[in-house]
Amino acid sequence: MKNLILPAIGMLLVSCQVQTLEQTQQDNDYTVDAVDFTQVELDPGFWKSRVETACKVTIPFAFQKSEETNRINNFKYAAGVEEGRYGSPCGYDDSDVYKVIEGGSYALMLEGNPELKAYMDTVISYIVGAQEDDGYLYTPWTLKANDYMEVWCSYSDEGQFLNSVISHELYNVGHMYEAATAHYLATNERTLLDVAIKNADLIYDVCITQGNNYYPGHQEIEIGLVKLYRVTQNQRYLDLAKHFLDMRGKGQRTYLSESEAEVPWETAPYSQDHIPVVEQSEAVGHSVRANYMYAAMADIAALTGDKKYLAAIDAIWENVVSKKLYLTGGLGAGSHGESYGANYDLPNKSYAETCAAIANVYWNHRMFLLHGKAKYIDVLERTLYNGLLSGLSLEGDRFFYVNPLVLEKGESVKGAPGRKEWFHTSCCPSNLSRFIPSIGGYVYATKGKQLFVNLYMNSTSEVSIGTGALQLRQRTDYPWSGDVEITIDNDDAIEADLLLRIPGWALNQTVPSDLYRYGNEHSKQPVLLVNGEATRIEMVDGYARIAGTWKKGDVVRLSLPMEVKKVLSHPLVQENKEKIALEYGPIVFCAEGIDNEGYGREIVIDQQTPFSASFDSELLRGVNVLKGTGTAVSGDGRQPLEVQLIPYYAWSHRGTGAMSVWFERGD
Repeated sequence: MKNLILPAIGMLLVSCQVQTLEQTQQDNDYTVDAVDFTQVELDPGFWKSRVETACKVTIPFAFQKSEETNRINNFKYAAGVEEGRYGSPCGYDDSDVYKVIEGGSYALMLEGNPELKAYMDTVISYIVGAQEDDGYLYTPWTLKANDYMEVWCSYSDEGQFLNSVISHELYNVGHMYEAATAHYLATNERTLLDVAIKNADLIYDVCITQGNNYYPGHQEIEIGLVKLYRVTQNQRYLDLAKHFLDMRGKGQRTYLSESEAEVPWETAPYSQDHIPVVEQSEAVGHSVRANYMYAAMADIAALTGDKKYLAAIDAIWENVVSKKLYLTGGLGAGSHGESYGANYDLPNKSYAETCAAIANVYWNHRMFLLHGKAKYIDVLERTLYNGLLSGLSLEGDRFFYVNPLVLEKGESVKGAPGRKEWFHTSCCPSNLSRFIPSIGGYVYATKGKQLFVNLYMNSTSEVSIGTGALQLRQRTDYPWSGDVEITIDNDDAIEADLLLRIPGWALNQTVPSDLYRYGNEHSKQPVLLVNGEATRIEMVDGYARIAGTWKKGDVVRLSLPMEVKKVLSHPLVQENKEKIALEYGPIVFCAEGIDNEGYGREIVIDQQTPFSASFDSELLRGVNVLKGTGTAVSGDGRQPLEVQLIPYYAWSHRGTGAMSVWFERGD
């Protein structure tokens, strides 16, 4: 079956409007098929605990905060269930409710929860009631919020869709489409899906049938339309997604130059509207808008076979990975406009918004599905374990909006001394609530008789390939250990090519470019055993390929050489000249003041000084810790320091203080 790029596979036989993709396969689609997360049962370990926390803590907490901040009340009032005025801070607040519904739908797919479903049914009833007769859905407009409050990024008083540069009308409903398809697949109920269909039909009529030049300032609807297309097989939704992308960069809007603009969104590059998307080759502007757009362009490239789209996103990807990617996988250098910076402009007081990291995972996963190469999963994994996971606390109810790589003692992160429970703009908490439950969908992929093993996590799965159904068990302490064991459990012998990703870090390649490199390459190589016998590793596009016929009891063991690596930046990254960072496996490490006598960026580490790694089960719910010697620079000069580093994603759980990923090199 062609890849859904949806978080769940469900029965799609409800009415003539909704069909299974088996019935309506298209000629064009991704060359590789993702294995849905519902086919990957996570077993106790690193990721199962995080998914459980997201389902039991983050999603209910996000619904609670959506109530407290009037985001849900806005739908109540628009539906006429209660009387009230628009009461939340921003015009894009509708989207937070949609994202949490999407996450809640994924939670239902993982484990039945009647209480959660009943709650979501109630919230969805408000959304149904808030939709206007013609299909329009945007609570600030329905409640005429401009009449009594200043709603940032709201709408034009002149009419619907007329302020689409700043308005989030189209952005919001894109998230609603994603929630609607997820909810339908989880419950087989059309309640929210019908809202999405009615709204998308209206927008198609306004934008294409009537020929109006409306298109979103903040991209996202394109991704939602593709998901809606996959569920309904209504070609109009795919056409509308491509139309919105094709409209960009054609001079349909008036912008100011960067020198004239008072705010970033008054300039065309901010919204990637400066030139047609197929002519773009550099990542510019608001990083979340950009990354959502690049993910949507990958969808269009796959589903239409448009080679111009493919060439454009290939070029943009190369630009990002070679010039604009933080070591943590974060994206977005500047707080001014939450935007990409110039090439090699990577200040350690980075913005690196959590939403941009989530969108980067979406984009890189689609790039892998297009090309079948491990380098895209390498970037995905780096982002996942570092710049994305850092946005969510271990407890699941505190968040980072931005993810800096350095913090001075006493300095705040986006106005707070540590993680916050919610934000004025709370796109990141709601985004995390939908992303984490679906993590199992990035583990495996298939192409014919090939099974790609992309991520390593404790899990039990049944994966259908061209020759049969493989049953697999993964056992590993990854990311703390590089040892992975895959046991085959299917009774029937099945011919298959197993493709195990060998991460770039295990082959002395930090990222798939020269943006970063290891200053202390090691000679240890990955080791592969099949049924206890050492096997020569045949590398294909970053994967160890093992061809065979697999039956119950077969065991594949992969040992990845995990060593402390010292990382250096490209010389054009000015801020990191003569600096060093440390990694162990897929994890980027940092120094917190609490472990280092209050020091962070003042720590100096010699490139040749050895560091050891050990697992501390009592610290931060169990983490690897790196230890070695260094010096600290203060007003009294330099003094010896026993340095302890923790995973970057786990910082800011033990009070506030200094933190740094990059350190001065002492040699």
